[in-house]
Amino acid sequence: MTFSLWPQDTIAWRFGVTIVAAMAVACVLIGLFFALGGVWARPPMNAEDRLEGATAIIRIIEASPLQMRQTLAEAAVTKNYRLDWHAASSSVSTLLNAANDDRNLVTRSKEFRTFANDIQRTIRLFITTDAPIAVSTDFAFFSLQSSKYPHGYFIAVKLKDESWLVFTVFDRNWGLSQSQRLAIWGTFLILSFAIVSAVAARQLSRPIRQFAAAVRISGINTQSPPITERGPQELKEVIAAFNIMRTQLQELVAYRTAMLAAISHDLRTPLTRMRLRGEFIENATQQARLFRDVDEMRAMIDGALAFFRGDADEEATRTFDLSGILQSIVDDYADQGIKIGYAGPDRAVYLGRPIALKRAFTNLIENAVKYGTPPEIELSCGATIVTVTIRDHGPGIPPDALLLVFNPFYRLDRSRNRVTGGVGLGLTAAQAIIRGHGGDIVLQNQPAGGLEATVTLPGVTTHQSW
Repeated sequence: MTFSLWPQDTIAWRFGVTIVAAMAVACVLIGLFFALGGVWARPPMNAEDRLEGATAIIRIIEASPLQMRQTLAEAAVTKNYRLDWHAASSSVSTLLNAANDDRNLVTRSKEFRTFANDIQRTIRLFITTDAPIAVSTDFAFFSLQSSKYPHGYFIAVKLKDESWLVFTVFDRNWGLSQSQRLAIWGTFLILSFAIVSAVAARQLSRPIRQFAAAVRISGINTQSPPITERGPQELKEVIAAFNIMRTQLQELVAYRTAMLAAISHDLRTPLTRMRLRGEFIENATQQARLFRDVDEMRAMIDGALAFFRGDADEEATRTFDLSGILQSIVDDYADQGIKIGYAGPDRAVYLGRPIALKRAFTNLIENAVKYGTPPEIELSCGATIVTVTIRDHGPGIPPDALLLVFNPFYRLDRSRNRVTGGVGLGLTAAQAIIRGHGGDIVLQNQPAGGLEATVTLPGVTTHQSW
């Protein structure tokens, strides 16, 4: 048993990597938010028990004698805030009694609302740049260092004896509420999963699209090389199975062609003997009938062999001018004095087997010339489909025979006989070629008379000159 440190590239493994990558991206985004978000990225003040600590300090100082309050306030100073007590008769208390605080800050902060409800005291909250007490001499140090503390603020609490306790916080540190932080994290998580999943889906679908395109080319050209195995392990197994099936089909077609060639060779010998023995028949009428039957059998054998050999043609798939193929057929019939109309673009680049398609269109046009009237050809190129319409103005085909004419060796007795030539394989071969390109042929009688053959081919064409 062989062990590998690197896991196999499977679809399950790709899904797992996608989930891990999405979580990693989310962690990176959240980390960047903490690193660059400033005060808004900090945890709520309540989470650090700062407001609870402030509540305890307020109650302790309020219960202390007046002469000890300033000393206790100075002892409670930390690196995050300064604490000052002001008697009811001080100028700061007068300013605070007359000032209007920034009520908007209190109402939008859940922590401050909880804080106010806990202490049940009058509270003033000021941003340092707008606080009236910032100009007081007691807070001159704050004005001198305002650039150092751009996010500072004051929390002034009125005690029961009308004195004020002022917290001078150097930096705004209450951050976002827990629900807001969860909403931001959820947004980062959704964005990371969306981005990583989109990239992973594109990476996963690319080999599938390539496989679909390769299968289409293999359907057009049975002699194309095997499809390269790429992508997840499951897709590689599908491609390998397809390559095996494709090889088996190629061997089957080759065996069938070889078998028909052998049958054809073996049948020619008794047909030759029959014709030689027919030379000794004295009845001229019977002799002519025998020779006609022998020639008909020979033509059927040769036609069938050519038809089946056509399946094994090793014509390569390539881009070519589909419009040029149709116009070359028109020119060939023009050299014979037969005028065929053409309507469509001057250039239409298409991917397929040009010789095979020319043979298919020639069979359709030849049927119209023989059994109807010189037809008109119309080429229409859409975004994903190509349509070639061949219309004649002949007698048409009985409705019950519109599908039967594609059967091998099927012919309409009323209008098609041995004098015109052919053994009934022209439409069969045309249908096989068109379907080999992933398209189809539909025959229908026109209301004004005549037959219309519509050939549809999948694929994209361009109308530009090469």
